[in-house]
Amino acid sequence: MGGASAVNVVIGLVRTKVAALILGPAGVGLVGLLHNLIQTAATLAGFGIGNVATRQVAEAGDEPAAQAAARTAMLVAAVVLGLIGAVLLVLCREPVAAAVLGDRKWANAVAWLSLGAAALVGTAALNGILMGVRAVGALARASILSALLGTAGGIAVLLMWGTGGILPYVLLSPLAALLVSAWFVRKSPSAGPRPPLSVMVPQWSMLARLGLAFTVGSLAGTASQLAVRSLLQRQLGAEDLGQYQAAVGISLNYIGFILAAMATDYYPRLTVAMRDSREAVSTINHQAEVALLLAGPLLVGTVALAPLALHLLYSGRFLAAADLLRWQICGDFLKIASWPLGFVLLAGGWGKMFVAVESAAGLVLVGVTAVLLPRLGVEAAGVAYVAMYTVYFGLVWLLARRLVGFAFARGFQGVLAGVGGALATTLALLHWSERVGAIVGVALAGALAVLAVRVLQNALPAAVLRLLSRVPGLLRRGRPAP
Repeated sequence: MGGASAVNVVIGLVRTKVAALILGPAGVGLVGLLHNLIQTAATLAGFGIGNVATRQVAEAGDEPAAQAAARTAMLVAAVVLGLIGAVLLVLCREPVAAAVLGDRKWANAVAWLSLGAAALVGTAALNGILMGVRAVGALARASILSALLGTAGGIAVLLMWGTGGILPYVLLSPLAALLVSAWFVRKSPSAGPRPPLSVMVPQWSMLARLGLAFTVGSLAGTASQLAVRSLLQRQLGAEDLGQYQAAVGISLNYIGFILAAMATDYYPRLTVAMRDSREAVSTINHQAEVALLLAGPLLVGTVALAPLALHLLYSGRFLAAADLLRWQICGDFLKIASWPLGFVLLAGGWGKMFVAVESAAGLVLVGVTAVLLPRLGVEAAGVAYVAMYTVYFGLVWLLARRLVGFAFARGFQGVLAGVGGALATTLALLHWSERVGAIVGVALAGALAVLAVRVLQNALPAAVLRLLSRVPGLLRRGRPAP
């Protein structure tokens, strides 16, 4: 799945670059706002169906009847929930347009966005099923194909219509993802005969019990991002919103892909490991260490070369977002460190705690942004992002320690200190001299990359090992290149 995520990053790079060149900061900001509105509507309508589907299908194991009940119930629920969500968004299009976009003239566009919201609900259920059965290959192929289709169509409409193609550009990605995921689930091995209604009712009961918690918790994240974007749009304007979108886009698309790749396997694996606290703690520590090892070089390198990254991935019109991007990366460091801990609440089914943690984090993001916006401008959102994940890290650590007896392993502590120290050193030097900070930051990113290769070399593909073995002293002794 990691290879597929890397391919998706490249596809997303092309898509984003074309959009930045054609639309500029204002257009990119509007695209981000519309995407966020679709995601918020889908989160509200979806009732956490993606997470619940993964959990239920994974727990069903290899029992054909249980598999059939879980899969069919989740698909039926997705159709119903998606339709209800789409209808409600159409009915509420005018107040939503006024509240989010600042003008009721966007009401018809909001109505069209209901298609994207319904598609995301369906895709979440379909991908949840594939994750639950650990069909990693199918998920990887589905993600690549849907990204290719969405990007090709999106670029085409922008080239033909320019800013007039923003709405179809936003809608094509979720629609492509729905069609592709449906095709892969249809081609997957059948779980068994269609279950009777009485067998699916317990599945829907579980969706109702866990779904509310997942919805409120996830909604806290998407709605808080939507609130921040709306604040920036209203108080600073479309240009600053575009700068924010550029920084967030790099954070999500080029760093967040590491978490997305690992979540495919980690969530169902942790769900099973929760039966034994020691196994759960070991799984969490291992995943956290791997996540930071993989992300560390990218985090430090992006901080060091933030202006260059913005120029290459977007255009020279987005260089004002450099400091904001550095704040985002600092927040991502805390996000990646806390990410494996946060899954404890999902895997263990502690819905109320999940809601409380996500809601607290969302309130911090919106609150700090609102307070600092008049003084710091768009950088207030970056400071708020760091504050949010500082609070989140502390909360999930305390809860994991209480629920499963979590304690930091030495390996995780060492990587956490190493990456954190490299980030702090780079930021301090950048404050003194941009050139010196960039040089030292790149050197530290390289050192972290070497460390990651040496620690994780036993998990690397044979082809990669053969390539790396040509560098003297890079690999540890004990596993020669094939």
